Formats: sequence, structure tokens, C-alpha cells
Amino acid sequence: MLKALALIFLFQLYGESLCQNGTRPNIVIVMSDAFDGRLTFDPGSKVVQLPYINYLRELGTTFLSAYTNSPICCPSRAAMWSGQFVHLTQSWNNYKCLDANATTWMDLLEKNGYQTKMMGKRDYTSGSHSVSNRVEAWTRDVQFLLRQEGRPVTQLVGNMSTERIQKVDWKNTDMATQWIHQKAASPHQPFALYLGLNLPHTYKTESLGPTAGGSTFRTSPYWLKKVSSDLISVPKWLPMAAMHPVDYYSTFTKNCSGDFTEEEVKEIRAFYYAMCAETDAMLGQVIAALRETSLLHNTVVIFTADHGELAMEHRQFYKMSMFEGSSHVPLLIMGPGLVSGLQVNQLVSLVDLYPTILDIASISAVGNLSGYSLLPLLSKSSCFSKRQHPDWALSEYHGCNVNASTYMLRSGQWKYITYADGQSVPPQLFDLMLDKDELHNVVHKFPDVQAQLDKLLRSIVDYPKVSTTVHLYNKKAFGAWHQSLGRNYSQVIANLRWHVDWQKDVLANERAVDKWLNSSL
Repeated sequence: MLKALALIFLFQLYGESLCQNGTRPNIVIVMSDAFDGRLTFDPGSKVVQLPYINYLRELGTTFLSAYTNSPICCPSRAAMWSGQFVHLTQSWNNYKCLDANATTWMDLLEKNGYQTKMMGKRDYTSGSHSVSNRVEAWTRDVQFLLRQEGRPVTQLVGNMSTERIQKVDWKNTDMATQWIHQKAASPHQPFALYLGLNLPHTYKTESLGPTAGGSTFRTSPYWLKKVSSDLISVPKWLPMAAMHPVDYYSTFTKNCSGDFTEEEVKEIRAFYYAMCAETDAMLGQVIAALRETSLLHNTVVIFTADHGELAMEHRQFYKMSMFEGSSHVPLLIMGPGLVSGLQVNQLVSLVDLYPTILDIASISAVGNLSGYSLLPLLSKSSCFSKRQHPDWALSEYHGCNVNASTYMLRSGQWKYITYADGQSVPPQLFDLMLDKDELHNVVHKFPDVQAQLDKLLRSIVDYPKVSTTVHLYNKKAFGAWHQSLGRNYSQVIANLRWHVDWQKDVLANERAVDKWLNSSL
């Protein structure tokens, strides 16, 4: 009864539209890393308790078909912060992203009277991440397989009272809530707060050495109890011989081509869901701070993520894939004048956040943006632009663990995935209405659908030309790095993540690299 009364009260507070109240709302964005968007609505939401995401669902709008513009950290965030597709900013991998002086929507908010604060993970400018991330992206065209990641494992820590596992995220969440309390003491200027979380991204696997990637799913019994173990599904896998060649490459380089027991797969998935529950608690602390300071009624709250997590679907973990677990992201928006309890089927993507945030703040967009404001889809007011959002979503990927530039177009029931120049690697077509597990490539069954979607994709991006640009960048960038190391090259490259396989035949592998560097397109 009390919960119902509280919701009615908040509905009344949110009843006044953004246009009508004459004031600009505060804006709070919580962006997690590697959060599967399908967990924010049924049936996925039933597998783990996410009370604060459910709170946003009840009081705000849930986008059921939101996608990343690139299923890896830095390029995805570059699209979100710039409002432009990855190929327009040439954000090719975790090392090559936006220039440090690129104009973001946060910059425009600050220039237009907002007090701004960014905390936690941002990760959208060039030059970050390890040498491994750089080299793995640049050598994906080399004609041999590199096992780049550690085998996915689980790690249980603490006990039933251990709540704070990701200590860096909790520290940033504490700082964010303190900042909110400080703003409540001087409410004369609207504010915009961005909190970037690392969870539920996997943890670095320390046992594999300093160049290891993140392959450890870590949580405590406290968070595991939030997971309904009987609802954890065991994904269906295609036989290795039946996999698409790019998916096979990804499975191998992610160290998932070996044997996994059903119990092992279920445990990995349970630990991942538990990490999502811890993420939800951080979101809850931010919402609680807004409620305690009486700021919630005039604040737009947005929760999203840079990409998802496969969690052993398609015999893979991590991201870097166009399958739903990797590319489908959460997007929930709650605020004054926005519709409560709404679920939107419209296909959207992270580039839409840039114009949406500017629309919320009554700021005119500058430059050519790839995204569209989402306010017309969720606002009670008619004062916002009715520029219609296209009925498709675009994602692209050019980084490591995938050996061809990849392009995904979602339109209607279809997901079309094509590679490189559109000819040298076979495309994929999935009917998500009939094949939610994405196990049946029907590209040869529906040639007319493929032709139609490929034509639409080429009208959005000249993807063969982009693939050539990426190929040339990879060779030039790797060649410059190779030359800069001089005599140290063999030692440096032998100690990267694939060092075990590399050292089996160092000379042959170096010859393969040299052949690639000297080859023509």
C-alpha cells in the first residue's frame, strides 16, 4: 500500500511537462559497462533481482530495442559522447577514438548554463588501453589465429554480508551521491551528472600476468542470492564446424573453443547476473540521493551501457559481437513530464542520447548528428520536434577478436550482418521474431530481404570503403609501432596475451606479420 501511494505521489510530481514548467531539469546519467539490455524487461528481468532498474521501469520509459553503435568500450562511448556513428569519427578500436578536444553534449550543457560533473569511467578518447588492445586490433588481418583472452572463469569472494566487490565503482558512486547532496544546498543552477561504472564488466585475470585481459566473473554470496538459479538458461551452441567463420575466429581468440560443462556455463552466467545486481545497487544509491534531497522531481535520470555481455551465448563471453547479448543495451529514462511505465519498441541506439540530452536542456543541436531525439517518443508534451526516428539501428565493429570489419543493421524483425567488402566474407541474416537465439542464418532463404537490407545499409554507410580505410589504418599503425620498437619488437610482441601460442613458432609468426605488412590490398 505504501509503495502504491509513493508511486502515485511521484506520478503527480512528474506530471508537469519539461516544456511547461519553465525550468530546465537536472540530468543524471549512469552508464555501466557490459550490461545486457535484455535484463531490463521480461522475461530476462526475472532471472535476477534489479529493484532500481524496475523502479525506472515503473516511473519512466524502457526502450526494448536499444543498441550499441559498436560492441566495445571506447568506440561505443565515442558514438554516445559525439552523437556520430563510429565510421564518421573513425573510432576504430579501443586505442583509436575521439580527439581529446572533441565537443561532447556535456561540453554544450556547460556552455549553456549547466553545472557539470563527470565521475568514473569515460573512456572515449584516443590513446588509452594497453599495448595488447592496440596490437590485437591491428593484427587481426594476419593469417593465423591468436588466442588473445584468458579462459572465462568465476571467482567467489567474501561472504553473505559482502556487498562492495567493485571498490572503485563504489568509491565513485559515493562521490556522486555526495556531490548530489552538495548541489541540493545551492539549487539555483541546473546540473548534469555523469557516473560511469565498470561493472558488470569482467575483472582482470591476475593469474595470467600483467598483459591479461578481463576474463574473471567475480562476485560474493550476497549478490548470488539475488539470482534465481532455476531460471538460468544454458545457451544452445552450434557445432564448431557449423559456425560462421568470423564467429569461429572470435570463439577461438576468446579462448572458448575448449570443453565447458553445463555446470560451468551456468555458473559463469549466474556470476554475471550477480554482478548486474551489484550494478543495480549503485544506480539505487544515486536515485536514493536524489530522493533524499528532494531533487528527484526535477531530474531526468538515464540508465544505459556501452555494450552487453555474451556470458557464454554462442560459445563466447565478452562483447565484440553483433549477437543480442553483446549488442543489445539497456536504455531507461525517467523524469518530469515523461511518460511512466511505457515500453517503446522503436529501434534506437546510443547516438540518440546526444540530441535527446540537448532537447531535455532546451539546447539547439550543432553540426550533423547521427542520432535523433527520443523525447517525442516519451514526453507528454507536443512541444518537441516530431522529426521521425528511422526504423533501423546501425552498429559496426573494427577491433580485436574479430577478423573482419563488421556491420549490423536492425530493421523490423530482421538483423542483417555483413563483413568487409560484402563479398569476401559471407553475410548473416536472422529473423529475431522466430529465432531469438540467432542460430539459423537464413540469408540464402530470403535473398530479397538481404538485397533490400544491404541497399539500405549502403545508403547509410559505404561499408566496403570504410573497411578499406580500416585495413589501411591497421597496417600503417601497426607498421609504425613495429618500427618504433626496433630490436625490442620480438620480445615485446612475444610477451603479449598470446605469448604461449606465439612462442611455439616465433619465426613463422613474425614472417606472417612481415608478409602482411608488405602485402597490397
